[in-house]
This record gives sequence, structure tokens and C-alpha cells, in this order.
Amino acid sequence: MDTDYVHASQQGDLEFFSKLLSKAGVKNEELKKCYAKSGDYAVHFAVRYGRLNLLKFLDKNGADLQVANLDGKKPLHEAAQNSQLSCLEYLLERGVTVDCLKRADWTPLMLACTKPSLPVIQTLIRYGADPRLKNKDGWNSLHIACREGDVSIVKYLLECDPDLWDTKSNNGRTPLHTAALHGCTDVTRHLLEHCGYKPDMTDSCGSTPLMDALRSQHIDMAALLISLHRADVSVEDNLGRQAIHLAAQSGAVDSLNYLIDTCGVDPGVKSRCRLITPLHLAAKEGHYNVLQLLISKGVDVNSIDDKGRTALHIACGAQHVTCVEILLKHGAKNCPDSSGTTPEQLARTAVIKEILKKQTKVT
Repeated sequence: MDTDYVHASQQGDLEFFSKLLSKAGVKNEELKKCYAKSGDYAVHFAVRYGRLNLLKFLDKNGADLQVANLDGKKPLHEAAQNSQLSCLEYLLERGVTVDCLKRADWTPLMLACTKPSLPVIQTLIRYGADPRLKNKDGWNSLHIACREGDVSIVKYLLECDPDLWDTKSNNGRTPLHTAALHGCTDVTRHLLEHCGYKPDMTDSCGSTPLMDALRSQHIDMAALLISLHRADVSVEDNLGRQAIHLAAQSGAVDSLNYLIDTCGVDPGVKSRCRLITPLHLAAKEGHYNVLQLLISKGVDVNSIDDKGRTALHIACGAQHVTCVEILLKHGAKNCPDSSGTTPEQLARTAVIKEILKKQTKVT
């Protein structure tokens, strides 16, 4: 397929195709050409750009309306993903498979749920699309709609199937987890008011929707989950970490302020499994602004984990220069852990080693 062919397909150039097919020895051989890089056929381009007249012309001349490109996408996928309602209706009227699968098992309805186009979704369901079908990750159409945050689409899907909310992905995540992580407050409110989610439900890692909201710094979402859903800030994940640990690990300063100042969470609380504090996690990730915040809240900079390591050990091991400087400035000690290893021994860069030596001389 040359560039003229592609351009004509995108523009819906009927004259181009009329001339092309009139010259061809075997009429529909020209319609079997595809663009090498993507495997797209003329019918894919026509639908993607909403060229209904060209779609009808290609169909009349023998084009395959269910041909797949290299990604497994069929024309109906293109119509759904690009919100081309007229092309979508034409394809469905012509009897194409409504729940056809592309690579990763995405149906046209799933792709439609990534866009704020309710009429496309309504049309697909009217023709029998199943919102309960799942992709390879275990997501159904409601998961996807909750990620995108269009509450009108979420409401419609739940009107079509009131029990659709009761689903989990392969890693145990519910649509509520998805909405909370992405800060979709209106969607979350609707789910909490109309579905049967339990407070503090966990995914396969032990994360709750509240944890997801806070690690992403969606404070309004967190407040909603706490007030409307009675979510508990002290719930632990599979590693014994609370929401404050995950917020520190993510560098979520606003969430930390909310948890400490509004919810009264101890900024130096240790995880159940390894006795790790939020300070340890911030040092590991290099979040120096989180270190400064936690120190300002009065945490012990020399608090140790189950292996006797302080945040200074962690910062040196991760080669985070600024974090090392901040910790030393606020009294961190260059002392050995349970195995006898000092922070200086963990440092692999000359800069950190020099900082530690200077601090040792001063003290």
C-alpha cells in the first residue's frame, strides 16, 4: 500500500478508489492491500477517520469488514475507539461481530469506554456487547470506565448490569480501586452510594482504595472514602505498611500532611513486618522533600528497622546525596547496623563518602 492509497483512505477519496478499481483486473485485489507497518487496510483508515461514504463503497466492492490489522484491531474496534458513531452503526447493521477481540483481548466496548462517548457505548450494548467480558488483565468495561472518570458512562453500565461492580482484575483490584487511584471523585461517589463495596477491601498486594488515593495525592478522594466509606488509615498491606508508608514511598507530600495533621497518624510509625518507617522509604526513593517534612514533624532520624538500619543507611545505599545531607544535618549517626555495616561502607560514590567523613570529623 503506497502513500497515495493511505492518503485517499484517510480522506475518503471515492474518486481515487473508483478509478483504481475500474482499472484493476480482479476488482477486489486492490482492497486486499495493507499498510506494512500497522497492517491497516483501507477499511481501517476509512472507519478511523469517519469516512462513511468510503466505508459503504468499500463494502459494496467486496472489502472484508472484519479484517484485522497487526494489532488484531478490526474496523469495529476503530469505530469504537475513535467515537465514529455513523461508521459503528453501519458496521453493526452489516452484522459484524460485536464482541470481536483484538490483541490483549480488548473488545470494541472496552475501547469505547476509554472515550467520553456515551452514544457509542449505548449503541454497542444495544447490539449485544457484553460489559462483563474481561481482557487479559482481568479488567471489564466498568474498570476501564472508572479509570477514565466519566460518571455518565459508569452510571449507564451499572444500569445495564447492576451487579457489574462486583468484579476484580487478575491482581484483585476492583473498579473502586481504579477510580480512587486516578482521582475520579464523581465516579467514586457514585460507586460508594450505589454499589456494595466493603470498607478497606484489598487487592492481591493488600492495597485499599484509600491507599491508592493517598499515594496519588488525591486528598479529596481520601476524605470522601473516609467520610462516606469509613475507610481506615491504619489498615496494613501484605508487607505491614500503612497508607502513610505508601505516601512517603510515592513522595506524596500533600497526602502526608493530610494523614499527619488531619487524621492524626504517627509520622514515625513502623511497618509490622520489617519495622520500616516512612522516613526509611522516603530515603530509599530519594524524596528529600518528604524527609524534610517528616523531620519537621518530629520523627526520630535514627530509628532502626529489623536489621538495625537507619534512614541514613538506606540513603547511602541508594546513593541519594541530598537525602544524606539532610539526614546528617538533622542528627543522623554514622553508626553500624546489625551486621556491623556503616552507612559509609554502603556509599559507592566519592561525594557521599566525603560528606560522611566531614560529618564524622565535626562530631
